[in-house]
Amino acid sequence: MKIHPLITDSGQLAELCARLSQSPFVIVDTEFMRENTYYPDLCLVQLSDGKEAAAVDPKANNIDLRPMLDLLTNNEDVLKVFHAGGQDIEIFFNMTGNTPHPMFDTQIAAMALGQGEQIGYSNLVDLWLGIKLDKGARFTDWSRRPLDKRQLDYAIADVTHLADIFPKMLDKLRELNRGKWLNEEMERISDAENYRNDPDKAWQRVKIQSRKPDVLGRLQALAAWREREARHKNIPRGRIMKDETLADIAAHPPKAQSDLAKVRGLSAAWRDNEIGDRLMSAIAGAKPLSRADMPERERGGTNGKEGALVADLLKLLLKIRSREINVASRLIAKSDEMERLAGGEREGLALLTGWRFEQFGSDALDLVEGRMAFAVVDGKLKMTRTSSGDS
Repeated sequence: MKIHPLITDSGQLAELCARLSQSPFVIVDTEFMRENTYYPDLCLVQLSDGKEAAAVDPKANNIDLRPMLDLLTNNEDVLKVFHAGGQDIEIFFNMTGNTPHPMFDTQIAAMALGQGEQIGYSNLVDLWLGIKLDKGARFTDWSRRPLDKRQLDYAIADVTHLADIFPKMLDKLRELNRGKWLNEEMERISDAENYRNDPDKAWQRVKIQSRKPDVLGRLQALAAWREREARHKNIPRGRIMKDETLADIAAHPPKAQSDLAKVRGLSAAWRDNEIGDRLMSAIAGAKPLSRADMPERERGGTNGKEGALVADLLKLLLKIRSREINVASRLIAKSDEMERLAGGEREGLALLTGWRFEQFGSDALDLVEGRMAFAVVDGKLKMTRTSSGDS
């Protein structure tokens, strides 16, 4: 494979992307920093089609990234291959408003091959190629220039190794007839809505004990306010206010701005500065959360203790089935889906559609509705049909 020197020139990048656009797939990886910013700071992009590989410097003076962004987010003829690519996709969405498509994620493919719930890149390389990676450059500050040869070699290896692994994984998936299993998951990951950061939904990421509508309404207003403040200043949201402080203020709102000086996690300056004033305005404008927006378990969920026991049985069934077909259980069904099934829901559950229904959902439904039961056969836990299910 031909390894190019670091690309810092617009012409070189355009030529590379023109060649890659003729390939059936391109391996993509990024190096970025986000410790001090709201948006990830893109520092390096690595690309390979198995014949050539290059690292692109997005921080190079006057470099035009449009050919690369067009290849990744507008070219439907080239498959974009990532490993655990969620954050990479987020970066390209922030830059273009679009996501890479069509795409393939080797971490998810490994789940379909029974190689762990979330196998890391270095373990994947060891498993498929028998290569132990040097992790010495793992904590590099990728924003600093110049980057030395060891750093660039480390970064390029992420796509060169994956270019060797990807075709092997594809062949194995085809051999097992599991390629179609991944289509739905890949489409879900590449859905732009997953990366559209709606401030009004930011509260859902904050842990809070209370389920009172007025408290949750304040939490929603405060989380949205914090999100907009952090975005405007381009700093991490935690630099504005930690989650714990946000939840505390939502549960115990100060009556006056001067009371902010008493809030743990805030400096005394908040009692009379502008950001403190904006915080108080957010509290004043908060409205109780509507019933339709209340968290799932507040609206019903499973049927008390009995529902929780049924959900536990479904999780046990999932362990048995995932072991039998050698697929990571997380790819088949998620805990909240099984809890909803145990609670009586039947609509909108992925486990009751497509291959998931064939491999697990059908038996899960039979278990919930009394047509299947657990039994020990030859010392192993298995599922058996009940007499009512046979009739």
